[in-house]
Amino acid sequence: MTETLALTGGHPVTHRAWPQWPRPQQEADERLARTLASGRWALSGEWKGARSNEQDFAEQFAQYNDARHCVPTANGTSALVIALEALGVGAGDEVLIPGLTWVASASAVLNVNAVPVLVDIDPETLCIDPTAIEAAITPRTRAISVVHLYCSMADMDRITAIGRRHGLPILEDCAQAHGARWNGRRAGTLGSIGTFSMQQTKLLTAGEGGAAITDDPELADRLFQLRADGRRLATGPLAPRDMELVDNSSVMGNNYCLSEFGAALLIDQLGTLDAEHERRAGNAALLTRNLEEIPGVRPIRPAAAVTQPTYYHYAIRLDLEEFAGKPLLAVCRALRAELGYPVQPSYAPLNHNPLYRPHTKRRYHLSDEHMKRIDPGSYKLPEAQRAHEEVLTLHHPFLLADEEVVADVAHAVAKVRTLASRIPD
Repeated sequence: MTETLALTGGHPVTHRAWPQWPRPQQEADERLARTLASGRWALSGEWKGARSNEQDFAEQFAQYNDARHCVPTANGTSALVIALEALGVGAGDEVLIPGLTWVASASAVLNVNAVPVLVDIDPETLCIDPTAIEAAITPRTRAISVVHLYCSMADMDRITAIGRRHGLPILEDCAQAHGARWNGRRAGTLGSIGTFSMQQTKLLTAGEGGAAITDDPELADRLFQLRADGRRLATGPLAPRDMELVDNSSVMGNNYCLSEFGAALLIDQLGTLDAEHERRAGNAALLTRNLEEIPGVRPIRPAAAVTQPTYYHYAIRLDLEEFAGKPLLAVCRALRAELGYPVQPSYAPLNHNPLYRPHTKRRYHLSDEHMKRIDPGSYKLPEAQRAHEEVLTLHHPFLLADEEVVADVAHAVAKVRTLASRIPD
């Protein structure tokens, strides 16, 4: 009997129930209930005689990352904004960012009145290409923002060397790399500041949240003030109903504080993060071996220096000639039907990304010259574009399933390749 694609009425490879994400841990209800009853729902609330969840999480996350300081934030974008401001980036400065990334990498730069310079990617890792970084540096360049993407990390050895050579700070965007290690060092500790997102889909999540980490006490002080309307923590004894945040400012800030409920969830999630990493990495390694046996299928492998990989997305590059020349989006639809699980192309490159449209916001129109400098259409990003046309991704929760998931995914990819000529365009 001839096999038929699920997309055209055949039986799918699996009807499995995929793992839920996020996954609340056992103590989450108790911790949230204590927070609810405490009368303190934010760092800016009255002191109740005990440390805030926010401070507890900051201490624990700094320790987890082998960093000296952590400043929690409301989300990953605000972490990027305060990191850029702490590094002195401002009006007219250029910040190099990868052309293949989530839109917040660019919008955060715009939000400090600076210019995002889009840099092409390394096709092997999908992260920013160090050679392209070097070529993009100008006298206006003020910082290099790297993004550790999907399951890999940017080449931090080469990039930090470039930063030292040109006197440029490195900002690590680790929104997809909580706990990853480069030659034994945690992501976020190799540059001047590391930022994280704890949004709903992330490996460590509170629904919304973020953090910035650094070893530099002066940067940490600036980061704290920048996210707390310029306030600092009180240094003297406190009595109940005192405010723990006091008006002792050296820099003007904004309110980007994490809520006590978000911090409570993050403390809960942090305790299981490494065990989840281990399970995802084990399934990913087995899946990679199976997929590499299929002609035209090449999983994206972390660089050799990534001594602890993390998997926000599992990414696969396809030779579409082996899939009857069908467009990637059509192949993704066919795989989704086989698995009952989302399968999608990698991000659209920022020079053609529908979410990145600076001209639609009047706040960015500082001058006609500035608008020309921030025009994403002025960049050519051939490797980022090729990745968008050839690389598909699966979000990380599937890697928390049992080992049979590996057989299901590999079977689905092999089936779709064999029957690719029957995929509707």
